[in-house]
Amino acid sequence: MATPHSIQPEYDLVFAGGGSAGCITASRLAAAFPNLSILVLESGPTTEGKKEHIQPGQLVVHLPPTTKTMNLTTSKPSEHVAGRSIVVRSGHCIGGGSSVNWMYYNRPSASDFDDWETEFGNEGWSAKNLIPMLEKAETYQIDPKQATHGASGPLKVSHGPNELFEVSKEFLHVAPLIEKDRPLGFEGNDFNVASLNKFCNMPKWISKDGRRSDVPHHYVYNNKLSNLSVLDGCLVNRVVVEDGIATGVEYLFNKRVYENAPQDLRVVKARKLVVVGAGAMGSPLILERSGIGRKDILERAGIPVVSELAGVGENYQDHTVSVIPYIVDDKYESMNKLWRGDPATWEAATQQWEKDGSGVLGTNALEAAIKLRPSPDEVEELGPEFLPVWNEFFAKRPDKPMLWLCLMAGLPADQSALPPLNFAITANSLNYPRSRGHLHIASSDPYAAPDFQSGFISDPTDLAALRWGYKKGHEILRRLPSYRGALGPAHPQYSADSPAAAQLAATGPVPIDAPKVVYSADDDKAIDACLRNSVETTFHSLGTCAMKPREQGGVVDNKLNVYGVKNLKVADVSIPPSNLHANTYSAAIAIGEYAAVLFAKELGGSL
Repeated sequence: MATPHSIQPEYDLVFAGGGSAGCITASRLAAAFPNLSILVLESGPTTEGKKEHIQPGQLVVHLPPTTKTMNLTTSKPSEHVAGRSIVVRSGHCIGGGSSVNWMYYNRPSASDFDDWETEFGNEGWSAKNLIPMLEKAETYQIDPKQATHGASGPLKVSHGPNELFEVSKEFLHVAPLIEKDRPLGFEGNDFNVASLNKFCNMPKWISKDGRRSDVPHHYVYNNKLSNLSVLDGCLVNRVVVEDGIATGVEYLFNKRVYENAPQDLRVVKARKLVVVGAGAMGSPLILERSGIGRKDILERAGIPVVSELAGVGENYQDHTVSVIPYIVDDKYESMNKLWRGDPATWEAATQQWEKDGSGVLGTNALEAAIKLRPSPDEVEELGPEFLPVWNEFFAKRPDKPMLWLCLMAGLPADQSALPPLNFAITANSLNYPRSRGHLHIASSDPYAAPDFQSGFISDPTDLAALRWGYKKGHEILRRLPSYRGALGPAHPQYSADSPAAAQLAATGPVPIDAPKVVYSADDDKAIDACLRNSVETTFHSLGTCAMKPREQGGVVDNKLNVYGVKNLKVADVSIPPSNLHANTYSAAIAIGEYAAVLFAKELGGSL
């Protein structure tokens, strides 16, 4: 078979990975420096013109185990998640997560960015510099004149083309009546305290005409820059380092994308820079296969040490989530028939979307949400184990929420084993989990499964926060007029004589002023057991090539240089040294845009 791509032997810049950040950086530099040749090698397939990467309602097609557009990385079993192996998904296509994510528009607090500068010594990585990067990237179609938002960027942000689902309207009406100190607000994305503890119809990375705002369709495919080559199905094995200088990358054609492609290793040279941008689940593995990492890990894999960096692959973080399904009245519109593959629903939805972008294919069904920060009284509800975390972290940072709670009008999962009911879910995700994991190579083979431990809820304070979030969401859902019960097996298994068990068996809503459920210590244990059996990834992996001092486990400096190797950078969501309460797409955009500014300066220009 002929090779899938014809690649020149040498380019000025070579990007190892074509995810969200990498495509942004590469396209910005290609536009600013027309005389530079830039190559982006992406392991996954192309997305150009494919409806499953354009129509928001198709987000579930990327989830099955057979997917080629996402990588599924399986962790070691852990007692902290009831002996389960967590499967973490990450983008595996041009545009990375931006092409397959759930398109929720959720920006961080200003202090999240400022922490990178003040806590970790990364000069320049502050809200002052990074918020303009987010503004530069977006067109905020809801209100282009609103402060801190962009009016002319490539990525469109809106509420989508549809009215709110009725179940979302109910949530936004009922929730402030239950949580009396948490009113209905306009938007929760202003980088400050005012964004917290308000129930909102949250925006989406979806345009007003019902299209996904992914990176490749808005930075790459539409620009057709002659000096930029973005190639799919090219799996980077390692960075080539000669005398301490990165001179190129070694790659092969990915057999997951091109089944019969030759599997010989090839090298493409980089005259100026190699930029690793394979994401939090890919970049540390490329570095380790290149001889950059912890000595014992490299030696076990038979890889010579090029730069000993103990932090490579450490500091793994996510926004651990608990997804709780509920049954709603059949008369309420939702995504369930579409996601179950009902032919009539698909036909009607396709016609509607092709007409004007509206309908269930034009939305992600994520609408009603809140960024939850507990009051002083509620901190006590979280238990004594949480108090040190509150005092040491949250109390000093008033703009940081603890949890993100949202409603989705559908169940984005395999429903083949479930009755054909109408489902909605609540999702509670940790914004700043204390738990940490790791990701390392187990072999020099780029196809081999890595040594991965998610670390989910290994810190008990994470469990306390999720328990509190479950209770908050449940009190709201059981008061919605559409409520028809809980999907029992996915909820806590209380003892038969517990009042909590009795209310869970109800098949209709309770009045707004009904007493809240009082949970016993045994009930809390049942909730904890449910959480251990159900917590999952939000696909928000980050931190595995942290930007901080080398002696603190850092991998890159504030210019994104890899310690110990010249002309080698990392620019993706593996570099955040600490978490942020945004969906990581926002982080990837900020990193990609700011990396372009930094690299342009080094290349003798400006952006």
